[in-house]
Amino acid sequence: MLRKFKLSELVILFLVVFLIFVSEYYYVVLKDHDRALFIGLWPPTMLLFLVYFNLKKQQ
Repeated sequence: MLRKFKLSELVILFLVVFLIFVSEYYYVVLKDHDRALFIGLWPPTMLLFLVYFNLKKQQ
């Protein structure tokens, strides 16, 4: 299943999951809500760029 993904896509997906956990850590453990929200906004942005570049490649 993972052979369908390129290495760059796997790295981005790993970073997205990692950043979600970092954001939860800041929110729950450190109680730094502003930083957690700032970090939490990056994963959707990264996924959006991944989808956009894959769509551009298909055209």
